[in-house]
Amino acid sequence: MAVSALISRELPSITLEEPFSFARHTTIGCGGEARLSAMPKDESELVTLLQICNGYGIPYLFLGVGANVLPRDEPYSGVVVRFSRMKELKKMGDFIYAGAGVTAGALCRFARNEGLGGLEFLTGIPASVGGAVAMNAGVNGRHISDCVSEVVGVTRDFRIKAFSLSECNFSEKRSVFLEGIAVTGAIFRLERRERREIEARTAYYAARRAHLPKGRSMGCVFVNPEGKSAGALIDGCGLKGLSVGGAYVSQRHANFIINSGATAGEISTLIGLVKNRVFERTGVLLREEIRRLPPST
Repeated sequence: MAVSALISRELPSITLEEPFSFARHTTIGCGGEARLSAMPKDESELVTLLQICNGYGIPYLFLGVGANVLPRDEPYSGVVVRFSRMKELKKMGDFIYAGAGVTAGALCRFARNEGLGGLEFLTGIPASVGGAVAMNAGVNGRHISDCVSEVVGVTRDFRIKAFSLSECNFSEKRSVFLEGIAVTGAIFRLERRERREIEARTAYYAARRAHLPKGRSMGCVFVNPEGKSAGALIDGCGLKGLSVGGAYVSQRHANFIINSGATAGEISTLIGLVKNRVFERTGVLLREEIRRLPPST
């Protein structure tokens, strides 16, 4: 029986896409196809979906809006689990609950309309709540973990669990949720602010992002080393404009790689060249911020 038929039999209300194109659903715009994409409506459907995959030995991976990720060119035989139907947003006093499929932009607008501030630094970041929490998204020293009170997720043994802030194990562009735990929603602890103050801060962050490179990219490729800028290190090594096939290091911001028709393999090769040359010339080994899909096993 086909995987899609298998899943539909157990979960008739789930949304499926067959096949699934990584190139169409990632900001970098490359990669092969997956057998299937599945979009559960809630935690219960997600648990059943993962149990089906586990029971039949079907691999799976989690994907948000597809930013900050690099797929492979080869076909993926598993299921891409997406959270685009989990879009609940509700205010609870000075807290907001947001489902994993809520975009950063929608979350910021909702908070602004409710007179709650603290999330303005997410303005313009192409992310969903699930991906932003898992990657601990941030700008200028501010991270989403600064606002998180609790995260709801599905564990590797298929339990729905509320994770306290300490259990999330947040660090620079990392969290426990990169270890096979699915984020399904998060509660954010915010502050009451005047709307004009929130709008001013929103405009500030929007203006900063306006200077970032245009074109298909993954955002920043490398995490900034302690006390240093990854982009400045790459620029200092004279690597702006370095290219492999249709991929090149941006002239505007050296921590961005732009895809102008590259394969995932060419982009991966360019990432390796940049890491090696920076290490050879500075002794600094850059750590990738992006996630490789599917993850290495």
